[in-house]
Amino acid sequence: MSPVTEPLLGPKRQRELLNYIRTYGAGSVTEMARLLGVSTSTVRRDLNDLQDRGLIERVHGGAAQVEDDVEPLRPIREVAFAEEKQRIGRAAAAHISPNSTVLITGGTTTEAMLPFLGSIRGLTVLTNSLTVVNRLSQYSDIDIIVLGGLLRRQEMSLLGHLTIAGLDEFGIDQAFTGAFGVDPEMGLTGTNLSETQTDRSLASSAMRLTVLADHSKLAQRGPARLVPTSGISRLIVDDGADAAVLQRLRDAGVTVETC
Repeated sequence: MSPVTEPLLGPKRQRELLNYIRTYGAGSVTEMARLLGVSTSTVRRDLNDLQDRGLIERVHGGAAQVEDDVEPLRPIREVAFAEEKQRIGRAAAAHISPNSTVLITGGTTTEAMLPFLGSIRGLTVLTNSLTVVNRLSQYSDIDIIVLGGLLRRQEMSLLGHLTIAGLDEFGIDQAFTGAFGVDPEMGLTGTNLSETQTDRSLASSAMRLTVLADHSKLAQRGPARLVPTSGISRLIVDDGADAAVLQRLRDAGVTVETC
């Protein structure tokens, strides 16, 4: 958050505070007041309001993100490691054969592969992400199948038993998914416990699972274990990843591709 030049109204000011805390994990009243150009008492009132709504946790001298809110907001993820994600997306698209059926889950890393799919003949894409649907709709030669379910508005994705039930109707050659964390021992991990069953079903719906992750994902673990390491066929990651971690993944049987 850069220092503002004009005072912000309450709702926008609170959004800035929330984005700051979710980006850095915590923040001091003094620093946030300086960045927003308001008094410390104003920041304290805003933080108290955000805490009352369950969005943050007040701590001595400032505030921290709530324990189960560990994944950054989508706008932050969209700009993080954008160049690396583009390389990962291009590499992932190269593994899709003509006349195949693939599953692509929602997420800023998997979405980076979408611009490279338009030239693949006879491609059918299944997805639970309305963002993926919207971005692929410009390619008239791609057949798009939308899995139904309950809408999670923050991510514009569909989840629940309807999503899971729909998977049984299709023979899926390959699934592509992102991750909050990839760990040699824990495998693929996520953060939202309410989506765990849907994420597990999506990841296990195909003969091969390809995980797309920038190097930062290899340094963190989420509370929800989604796929064991043995269930990951291929990991595509940028060349900033720790070589020792990549070797441990290879030793566990994962095909690791850097780009």
